[in-house]
Amino acid sequence: QVKLQESGGGLVQTGDFLRLSCAASGRTFSRDPMGWFRQAPGKEREFVAVETWAGYTYYSNSLKGRFTISRDHDKNTVYLQMGSLKPEDTAVYYCATFRRGSNIYSPNEVEYWGQGTQVTVSS
Repeated sequence: QVKLQESGGGLVQTGDFLRLSCAASGRTFSRDPMGWFRQAPGKEREFVAVETWAGYTYYSNSLKGRFTISRDHDKNTVYLQMGSLKPEDTAVYYCATFRRGSNIYSPNEVEYWGQGTQVTVSS
């Protein structure tokens, strides 16, 4: 059974840094894109970042420069380093794996979801 387990969320202050981790089990995703979405209260789930199996990274235009995605293939884990956090970054952050060969990183292309981790940024 595939499971994606996020960790690292919490309550931080404006300007702080936070690193999220997502450990996958039940299958190796070394040949699949892995990434992150987030969903704020009352809003739709939105794409944050993805790293392909080859190491290419793509980000939401609004977040590029503050967030960095990385992967450890040996650990089957993906990370999201978040910096200069703002109150509008408050959301539940979801880890996701995409169908092999996907190059459209929308929720419809997600094969597996994590349960999410709450990130709250206070002003």
